[in-house]
Amino acid sequence: MKKLILDFEEYLRQEEKSDITIEKYLRDVTKFLKFVGCNNVTKETVIEYKKFLIESGYAIRSINSMLASLNSFLAYAGYAECKVKSMKSQRQIYCAEDKELTKAEYMRLLEAAKSQTRLYYILQTICGTGIRVSELSYFTVEAVKAGEVEVCCKNKTRTILLPGKLRKTLTKFAKQQGIHSGIIFQTKNGKPLNRSNIWSDMKKLCEKAGVNASKVFPHNLRKLFAKTFYRIEKDIAKLADILGHGSIDTTRIYIMTTGLEHRKKIEQLGLVV
Repeated sequence: MKKLILDFEEYLRQEEKSDITIEKYLRDVTKFLKFVGCNNVTKETVIEYKKFLIESGYAIRSINSMLASLNSFLAYAGYAECKVKSMKSQRQIYCAEDKELTKAEYMRLLEAAKSQTRLYYILQTICGTGIRVSELSYFTVEAVKAGEVEVCCKNKTRTILLPGKLRKTLTKFAKQQGIHSGIIFQTKNGKPLNRSNIWSDMKKLCEKAGVNASKVFPHNLRKLFAKTFYRIEKDIAKLADILGHGSIDTTRIYIMTTGLEHRKKIEQLGLVV
C-alpha cells in the first residue's frame, strides 16, 4: 500500500497538480487507509467511511473535498467501482460571523505585528493583493520594482499589479534586510517561508490584537481583499480573474456577507410591520 501511495503521488505530479494539492490528496487518502486498517477496500467500507466523516462533525464542504481526493485515488488504484457520491447541500448565502475577519480586526492585527517587521509586511502583501499565501514566493525584488508580479499557480499564470504604497514599503523592507535580488520573504538560507510558520506567527498576534483566533489565518486575508474589492467594483468576473479562480462560483463564496449583514438587508425591505 505504501508503494501504491508513492505511485499515486508520482501520478499527481505527472498530472501537474500543485504541491499543496498533492499534500492534501495524500493526507486525505492516508486518513481513509487508517480507517480501513487491514480490511479490504470495498464499496461498503468507503460508504462506512463517508458515514464516519459525517458523524465526526466535519462540514459538508470538507467532507466533499476529502471524498474527491479519495475518489481520485480509488480510480487510480483500480477501485473505480468503490467511488462514492459527494454530499448535496443548498448553497450557503451567508458566512458565519465567528469566522469572518473584519477590516477593523485586520487593522488591529497590523498594529500588533508592528514589532515583527517581516510579518507586518506579509499581512499587508496578502491582504493588499489577494494572493494565496503560497504565492508569496513570487514576490521578488525585481518584480516589486517593476510593480508587477507574475504568479503561476494551478497551471495558470496571472499578473498581480502592486499598489504604489506596497511597492515602496516592500522595496524599503528588502533593503533593510539586505536582500538585493530574488525572493523578498525568505528564510536565513534564502528559501521561501513555510506557510505553516506564517500561520503560527499570525495566531500569536490574536491575544495582543484582541481578535478571535478562529478568524486569523492567511486565507481570511485573501477573503477580506475580495470583499473589499467587490464592495467598490461590483465586478465578480474581474475579481475572479484577480484571485485566479477558474469558476465564479468559487468567487461567490469569498464575497458572502455575514448573517448579521444579511439580516440587516432583510429588515431594510420593510415587509414586517
